[in-house]
Amino acid sequence: MSKRMPYFDYLLSCFENGHESLEKSFGHHVHWGYWEEPDQAELSLADFALATENLTQLIYGSARVADGQVILDVGCGFGGTISSLNNHYRDVELIGVNIDERQILRARQRVAPVGGNSVRFQQGDACALPFADNSFDAILAVECIFHFPSREQFFKEAYRTLKPGGYLALSDFLLSKELYGIHDLSISQFLTNGFFGSCNVQFTKDEYQQLSRQNNFSIEFEKNITKNTLPTYKFLKSLNNASQLYKLYHFKNLGITLTIFLIELLSKFDLLEYFVFSFRKPLNNS
Repeated sequence: MSKRMPYFDYLLSCFENGHESLEKSFGHHVHWGYWEEPDQAELSLADFALATENLTQLIYGSARVADGQVILDVGCGFGGTISSLNNHYRDVELIGVNIDERQILRARQRVAPVGGNSVRFQQGDACALPFADNSFDAILAVECIFHFPSREQFFKEAYRTLKPGGYLALSDFLLSKELYGIHDLSISQFLTNGFFGSCNVQFTKDEYQQLSRQNNFSIEFEKNITKNTLPTYKFLKSLNNASQLYKLYHFKNLGITLTIFLIELLSKFDLLEYFVFSFRKPLNNS
């Protein structure tokens, strides 16, 4: 059974009803944007679309993707990352996996292979990947791992299905040590079952380092891009769709606004940080 999240319910409904601004903003990539110079963000629809593409390329670039590889995108959404890879590389085998069949259906309708590539989308669980051992040169998880039931289990599955020397690249929201140390404060509990669905952001950079060691990965790339993502919040507020949300899904406008405001506030003060990582499986798989 698919795991549904309210924000995808909302997006899909808006697409069906011809909501042009949301189609241009989130019809391709469904994640935050990356601005090399955040102070110069224009916050137009085109600017945000470029920023989301920049984030995608930053993540898969950290996995050293290349022509001729076999690449898996886990939590593939509407196929934006697969589409980008399809347009920039040749003779690659591209596979997108998502727990929600509706997202898979839209991705199939929107992405056709070019340049000698093959493209396939299928329903699947990130923590029980339906693939053989040593299948992929690179595995990507673009801004989705906090939705998975277990980061630990996903890492085990990524290690199992990566070829020796292969890369796992991902982005994630991480708590600062200061915020993590407040044991009675659960940001995840505040977010869970709200507009963004089930989210576990009670994770830190140190825990990623530990997770890497436990699964015999080496960390090849680590970058805090929190400041580069901050224009996303201004853009989200500029869309001003709270009233439509309320009518369509009976959420309280104030609750949605407060959720986005909280994430933005924590990010501005480096209490909730946005990181990109890549991890490498050793060439010697023993």
